[in-house]
Amino acid sequence: MEKFDLNELQYIIPDELFLLNEDKREYGSSVAEPQMLDQVADPIAIQGNFTNGILILHQEVDLPPKVMEMLVNMIQAVGHSMNEVGLVNSNAMEGRSLQELYDLNAHKILKFGRIKHPINALPARDYHIHTERATEYLFADSLSVIAEDKVLKVKLWQNLKVLFNISI
Repeated sequence: MEKFDLNELQYIIPDELFLLNEDKREYGSSVAEPQMLDQVADPIAIQGNFTNGILILHQEVDLPPKVMEMLVNMIQAVGHSMNEVGLVNSNAMEGRSLQELYDLNAHKILKFGRIKHPINALPARDYHIHTERATEYLFADSLSVIAEDKVLKVKLWQNLKVLFNISI
């Protein structure tokens, strides 16, 4: 088994580490007290003000103008503006824990497409609302795919009406 020094372990194990007395012998007398390796990650990069707890996770690195226009119209149709929501692309979620997502305190999370994150482990099905830990989730295809498919737009709209209590 490959051995790592204490500094290398912080990149492999995201949790706090403490040395036990047995470990002190292995790592030498230079370690006098139990040590904790701090690994402080930057907060998740959110675009927008995220003032009302609506978080949109999307697969695309950049949203093309046509897709962004559809998203803006969709958010406005449920009674909100883009200034109120938070947007996060898949790259910003890569390597982040589920706890970091929970720490954002989002009330509604819309996930579009494939996101490199443990959120995929939630038992939510696409185009169905799932509630867990006081947060409502709606998973769907990527925004780019939805923008090109009228059937998926209708399917998404039906679920958004339920999620946002819209009666039209």
